Amino acid sequence: MTNTFEEKIYRVLFVVILPFLLFFMAYYGFESSYVKIKTVENVPGFMFSSVYAYRVLPNLFSVETTDFLRNFTENYLPAQKDFILKSGSYFYHATFLVNVLFFLLSSYLIKILLEFSSSNVSNIKIMHLLAVFFLVIAQYVPTNCDMMAVFLYLAGIFLSLRYLKLRKISDFVLLLAVIFVSTLVRETACLNIAFFAALTINLKNLSDLKSKNFIETGALVIAFVVPYVALRLLIPQDASFAEGVYLKQNFSSPYNLAGLIFGILSVYFFYHLSQPEERKILKNYLFFAVPYLLMIALVGLFWETRLFLPIILTALLTVSGSFSKKNVSA
Repeated sequence: MTNTFEEKIYRVLFVVILPFLLFFMAYYGFESSYVKIKTVENVPGFMFSSVYAYRVLPNLFSVETTDFLRNFTENYLPAQKDFILKSGSYFYHATFLVNVLFFLLSSYLIKILLEFSSSNVSNIKIMHLLAVFFLVIAQYVPTNCDMMAVFLYLAGIFLSLRYLKLRKISDFVLLLAVIFVSTLVRETACLNIAFFAALTINLKNLSDLKSKNFIETGALVIAFVVPYVALRLLIPQDASFAEGVYLKQNFSSPYNLAGLIFGILSVYFFYHLSQPEERKILKNYLFFAVPYLLMIALVGLFWETRLFLPIILTALLTVSGSFSKKNVSA
């Protein structure tokens, strides 16, 4: 892309301002069955129990941001307190602020990843806007961890591409660090392993695999498993893996079935647009993402389409040509 004044204006308008407005509308312009979170005064206790206790970084951000907003409003904006609380509690506003920060960072990373592709400028802009809409749509389930997880996932994709292109050990070390930190947010971190494996492991020629590919992928697995296990040892909970098993509900509830269909159709939409090379990458990725998909089916809820976001974004980036051979080989 050129760095003309017009292009700079576009970046501000459509990479920052429009995404911010859409995100703001999702939190303050519409209401869903999860709207009761608006009246929660403090960070809910359930976030520090069961599997939610392992979302260490999001919980820390929630506590600190909620306390900051409360203190700032009461000390510096007392006259606006009633107006501020009219639209939601301090906790709700804190959730919005943390999420919108990582949402805008994700928007910027998506733009960078799309510019890796050989698509023309118009296609890149359309794909970026489509990615933004997918991110916003899933916000009918406001949580304190998903936008942070998406940002770290995209950062992992970026570092994977840089490493496979330049083969700089510093990029691989940063990728290990991102997966480690991302595991302190939620289990989406394992999808970075699936992405890396999809680009480096040829399922049709396993006999020709370089041992280096296995070693590198194994290192990523360790970067995920170590914090995952450590959290469960350091923060023991009655439910260390999931709150419950929702397999039956996922395939019997019309809401959950609607969420599943949404996820499948979204991925198929991009698969249908892709070229043979891109389809091969996407198939490999979905194969290595099977553990995550099984986890969603067993202990997640299909209705919460936010769980499909990383996979949908990967499909979108794949069809854009961002993961073509010229971008993953020196």
